[in-house]
Amino acid sequence: MNKRSWETWVFSTAGVAAMFVVLLGLNVVLARFKQRVDLTAEKAYTLSPGTRAVLSRLDTPVTVRFYCSRLETATPETVFLRNYARRVEDLLEEFREAAAGKLRIEKLDPQPDSDAEDSARLDNIEPQQLATGDRFYLGLAVSLLDSRVSIPFLAPTRERLLEYDIVRAISRVVKPEKPVVGIMSPLPVFGGPGAAFPPTLGPRNQEPWAVVNELRADFDVRRVEMTAEKIDDDIQVLVVIHPRDITEKAQYAIDQFLMRGGKLVAFLDPVSLADSRQQGNLPFSVPGAPSNLEKLLTAWGLKFDTTKVVADLNFKMQLIGQRNQLVEAPAFLNVSRLGMNPDDPVTSELGPVWLPLCGAFSGVPEEGLKQTVLLKSTPESQLVEAFMAHVSGENILREFRSSGKEHALAIRLTGRFKTAFPNGPPGSTNEVDFLKESQKETAVVLVGDSDLLFDRFAIRELNSPFGVLRMPANANLTFLQNVVEQMAGDVDLIAVRSRAIPSRPFTRIQKMQAAAQERYQAEIKKLEESLAETQRRLNELQRQKEPGQRFILSPEQQEEIARFRQQEARTREELKRVRREFRREIDALQTRVQWTNILAMPLVVSLSGVVIAIIRRKRTSAR
Repeated sequence: MNKRSWETWVFSTAGVAAMFVVLLGLNVVLARFKQRVDLTAEKAYTLSPGTRAVLSRLDTPVTVRFYCSRLETATPETVFLRNYARRVEDLLEEFREAAAGKLRIEKLDPQPDSDAEDSARLDNIEPQQLATGDRFYLGLAVSLLDSRVSIPFLAPTRERLLEYDIVRAISRVVKPEKPVVGIMSPLPVFGGPGAAFPPTLGPRNQEPWAVVNELRADFDVRRVEMTAEKIDDDIQVLVVIHPRDITEKAQYAIDQFLMRGGKLVAFLDPVSLADSRQQGNLPFSVPGAPSNLEKLLTAWGLKFDTTKVVADLNFKMQLIGQRNQLVEAPAFLNVSRLGMNPDDPVTSELGPVWLPLCGAFSGVPEEGLKQTVLLKSTPESQLVEAFMAHVSGENILREFRSSGKEHALAIRLTGRFKTAFPNGPPGSTNEVDFLKESQKETAVVLVGDSDLLFDRFAIRELNSPFGVLRMPANANLTFLQNVVEQMAGDVDLIAVRSRAIPSRPFTRIQKMQAAAQERYQAEIKKLEESLAETQRRLNELQRQKEPGQRFILSPEQQEEIARFRQQEARTREELKRVRREFRREIDALQTRVQWTNILAMPLVVSLSGVVIAIIRRKRTSAR
């Protein structure tokens, strides 16, 4: 070995050793400082400002007891749960740091016949039976003095809601008194007999709607009958869901509730799918009657046309139609950020909201009332007949004519309301004391659809080793929770809840699909117009014949039919070509995205390695 090679070897060995010592030292020093970088687009692993606001208000230490089984088995199920438990621990550690000493975390392993297991039982923490026969605990309890709130099982399927579930539990022990929320509806929202889907199954008993269970977690929820002539004074927010056939006396009760300072959230509906009913021997259900609060809305200067629904090309959904084919439904709205108020806490961070067959509000609020639009359509929308929207989305697409106008789908009115009953209670002949103007500023939220709260459109059920789990399908329930929270609860929880269901649609694919849809919809329309014209011509020729020739085709008819069949064949070939091009474009785009995701990071690492190798080689050559 010559001298130069020997020096190179010594310097290389010394450099590697020095690097090892430096890395070891840095590891020891930095281990004391936990720093995390959240690179997700929606900052899913960063505490929201709402969580930090709740924690900053803690003036008395709060204790969180985190129960997690430390099993040694290494089945896929236990490994998955252990990884999720580590995620919960990391989040709790961030909570503790943000609380500035006001949050104490206790980690307990409920081994059989241990004190920790007794504590878990007292805190109502429920063990899950695993396939191995082991019992796995994964839950927590939050306590402050005599107040305690437990989460029996932290389901991994609720990971998106994990931060919200924990901060809500903390908020509830700090403020144990729940605001009172009333729900008025003719629908079986509290459970009981209801319509079945599909309708051929006949009526069945229903559990309470998910919206009721979600509200019960934060509020004292009470049933208010549709025939109520007075709303209890201790109710702070009244939620009215599809008030079909509501009487004037019930509207008067709502009116006086507002006059006393109560707050109202009303879900009206031109076409209620949740209220569908079976008629005769029909194999399908017929939508229920529309709902409105016409007397009240008129007094507020507003209108709600129950014969029309909003169709929007930008928000149209894809539904499974006959023969299990996907069909475009422009009147079934999937409202994205384009249709949400970015400056209102209720909608500023809200995920997608589904509004099946939603009506629109119009008019100018009366003096003293301020209107804020929460949800709206885009200018590429129009009002269509409610019945036609329910029967056929294809017809709406064919005849679509954009109005160029944004339609209000959900609005908020604030201010001092004047009574809609200036002459007093309806039907009363005696003089009765009543309020003619609200005693203080209050608020009303009006939504043009009620089906968004129906389980069929708000949640999805998932089968898991722990049973059937009900998960949000969209932000429908979050929207109502945000509204009620803003009116009666902790506004800081809105920011935490709203980001739980992010929307990351493939916008480019959607645009390509929309463009292709427009292309072949034009061809379909052309074909049907040609068919109608041919039928009209055939009818004219038929009327010109003698009665005895009714079933004999004339040469003109034969020529017309032959021409139509040729035209039909050409159009069908064109449709096939457009569909093939459409599928080819989508497949090519998906392939490019897939290969980009697969190759991007390895290419970056490889190029970095090549660059580093070249730099090192140049330095070695320079020596």
